[in-house]
Amino acid sequence: MRIPESELIINGDGSVFHIHIRPEQLADTVILVGDPGRVAMVKSFFSSVECENASREFVWATGLYNGERVTVLSTGIGTDNIDIVMTELDALANVDFSTREVNPVHRSLNILRIGTCGAIQPEIPLGAFIFSHISIGCDGLMNWYEGRDRIALADFEAAFKEHVHWNTHLPDPYFVRASDAIIARFSDCTVKGMTVSASGFYGPQGRVVRQGLAMPDMLEDFESFEFGGYKITNFEMESSALAGMAAKLGHNAGTVCCAIAHRYLKDADTDYKPRVAELIRLSLDRMTRRA
Repeated sequence: MRIPESELIINGDGSVFHIHIRPEQLADTVILVGDPGRVAMVKSFFSSVECENASREFVWATGLYNGERVTVLSTGIGTDNIDIVMTELDALANVDFSTREVNPVHRSLNILRIGTCGAIQPEIPLGAFIFSHISIGCDGLMNWYEGRDRIALADFEAAFKEHVHWNTHLPDPYFVRASDAIIARFSDCTVKGMTVSASGFYGPQGRVVRQGLAMPDMLEDFESFEFGGYKITNFEMESSALAGMAAKLGHNAGTVCCAIAHRYLKDADTDYKPRVAELIRLSLDRMTRRA
């Protein structure tokens, strides 16, 4: 089936609409970062840079690390941007841009998001590396796609909604597991995480500035939730969409974050860039041949 121009926009230079990458420029290993400025930090570890470009918040480069091609791409903030990025990455991998038809052989990408987060559990120290084994989407993104229930952890969802007294005005939360293949690369060097992906930085993460919360006890309820051997470990804003879209599209994906704030202890580390650089180096090692 031919994909219409209105559904998948291809730029005049043969690149996909938002992220401005051409199919041949995309590596099989992809590092995602939220901050466009963090692309330069990741790129600084490459032995060479093959190609690069930028459009809006989407900054990217493809180069070599440990002799393997790696693409690093910034997404900006939020699951809505992950929807754009994952759809376009999959199109680059699995759609013939000349015929606009899906390729007969599926290409699976290995995708890791490297980010920052706020820890929830008291025993997790600032600077800890938390890998999101399970992500909780409080944004509603995956509810827009058919087959959402095939990738979701229904028993986790039911227990969570009951425990936190989920407000019915909010989108149904969805629980998605990261790729086992990516989890295995980080199991010995990270905290096992169950991560809340919030749809905003303030109210959706329980922060009160000048407005009250629809769920005023949410931080305490999230911190005390435990199911299937997991506790909620941290807040961030993208991991659920990444895990969900990857599972639906047949890619291996996961998220690892450095804890730069502690919601339980009411503390934060503003000098976190050296620790993030350590996480980038570790992540590149684990995603390439040194793994």
